[in-house]
This record gives sequence, structure tokens and C-alpha cells, in this order.
Amino acid sequence: MRCACLMCGYIYYPEKGDPEHGVEPGTEASELPAEWTCPKCKSSQDAFAMMEDEEEE
Repeated sequence: MRCACLMCGYIYYPEKGDPEHGVEPGTEASELPAEWTCPKCKSSQDAFAMMEDEEEE
């Protein structure tokens, strides 16, 4: 499930991960390391909200 930073609008996509910050592709938002922060604005994970995944048509 994707999640979005409420401070800057960055969207975390599990299928992409965040390799530049040690998060491998395929890592779900709920499995992000506790120390991971928004790569765009450095907000903590508390600033993120889960987003519903769009269904495939």
C-alpha cells in the first residue's frame, strides 16, 4: 500500500522502495525501518498517511 507525506506530498511506492535511503524495492510501507524519513522533506513517518491502492481495470 502506498503512503503519502502530508507535509510535502511525496508518495512512497512499495514496488519502487527507496534504495538511496536503504529501503529495497518491494518493502511495504508498514515494514519501513523506524528511522526512515521522507526523502524529500525529512519528516518522520508520523507525517505519512496510507493511501488506497487503485484497482486494476
